[in-house]
Amino acid sequence: MSTILRQWSYQYQWLYDAISRVSALSVGGETRFRQLALQSLVIQPNTQVLDLCCGSGQATQILVQHSQAVTGLDASPVSLERAHHNVPQATYVEALAEAMPFPKEHFDLVHTSMALHEMQPEQCQQIIAEVYRVLKPGGQFALVDFHVPTNRLFWPGLMLFFALFETETAWQFLKTDLPAVLTQVGFHVDHTCLYAGGSLQVIQAEKPFS
Repeated sequence: MSTILRQWSYQYQWLYDAISRVSALSVGGETRFRQLALQSLVIQPNTQVLDLCCGSGQATQILVQHSQAVTGLDASPVSLERAHHNVPQATYVEALAEAMPFPKEHFDLVHTSMALHEMQPEQCQQIIAEVYRVLKPGGQFALVDFHVPTNRLFWPGLMLFFALFETETAWQFLKTDLPAVLTQVGFHVDHTCLYAGGSLQVIQAEKPFS
């Protein structure tokens, strides 16, 4: 069930932005947070990039600094309107992440930030399969999302955040072995790293050539 604070955070952009900035302090600020999943990746001006579940374009703003071929996808027309206003350099598509209207092997890089935990487990698997479909062989899937804290000092803060802003899908997501799911779909997991006491995970996975 959605809390009133969660509803307000999606209704009011200033509140969403404030929550994002405060939450990102644990990794050194919002700019660094938006770049976590992109570290060490080579992004050229002609790299075909998909910002999956782009929201209001916070990460899209970083991506367009590297590539001139960035597409943002989201199911929310309100979010896409904000994204287009915030980052007009990108192209935007309104669609479900589990049913993307793109041909297979279309993108070199798919990026998503703090979105998979909002999906039901079956929906999450469908999205990962769709990412695999739309990526070119050798393409990269880069993501950042929640993880079970490895430092118990981070548990109270995460529990409070979940209670105020998240739904039951976030709790279910903590039980998900995401690298295992990616491997099962066919990805080769190249890089994993934990931040903020283990409460955030960054994964970079490649679609093999064969």
